[in-house]
Amino acid sequence: MEERWMTLPEVAEYLQVSKDLIYRLAQKGKIPASKVGNQWRFKKEKIDQWMEQKGAARGESSVRQVEAATNQEPRNTDAS
Repeated sequence: MEERWMTLPEVAEYLQVSKDLIYRLAQKGKIPASKVGNQWRFKKEKIDQWMEQKGAARGESSVRQVEAATNQEPRNTDAS
């Protein structure tokens, strides 16, 4: 099985979060990533495992999982 490497914009789209957030997580070592030259690369398999460890099994949305992983305050997603 071939390993799938993703770029930072691909990971942001995949997790439905901003590119800035993924960049900050990579810089802080809070998301599994490798730097190639001046660009970040991410193994899809490692991202999936990381997400599962951070709450995917509880059925949380991608945004809430990433917030939990980074100890951010949850965003108010209510439309009120």
